[in-house]
Amino acid sequence: MASIQEKIYSIDDIYALPEGERAELIDGQIYYMAPPSRKHQDIVGELFGTIREYIKSKKGTCRPYVSPFAVFLNENDKSYVEPDICVICDSRKLHEKGCVGAPDWIMEIVSPGSRPMDYYKKLFQYRTAKVREYWIIDYERNLVTVYDFQNDTAANYTFSDSVPVGIYPGFSIDFSKLDL
Repeated sequence: MASIQEKIYSIDDIYALPEGERAELIDGQIYYMAPPSRKHQDIVGELFGTIREYIKSKKGTCRPYVSPFAVFLNENDKSYVEPDICVICDSRKLHEKGCVGAPDWIMEIVSPGSRPMDYYKKLFQYRTAKVREYWIIDYERNLVTVYDFQNDTAANYTFSDSVPVGIYPGFSIDFSKLDL
């Protein structure tokens, strides 16, 4: 009996999607993305502004980006993600279409439909691609999970905590002071 072969997609398939349709590509499989909620966008805006201002105040060379921003994690054409926020410190990874290789820091804000993707699939992808730090911000659970892949640690915080940023010693984001 013949088995059904699953179609393997490429980045070309992502770019061929109809205008306005968003999706990510992980290991050759397409995952469609629902539009973010207002709460999701409020969190993204607050965090992005805080990170950008910190980097500017320190005259840092890292660059923060907000979704939609293309990240080509691997050296093949089978993985394409759009993290909610990413910070890239190696300017050689930046190209006209986005980032080629692992960003230094990625933040994903969990939406009801993205929970398995953010907690499992992307966690594995980001760790494998050698992202230095990955934050999962889950507003329904009042939880910020921080994975420091460089030191192989993980920690949980709440929206009442000041969360230290591993790639920037001395910098922390006080969630209690964000306008959420």
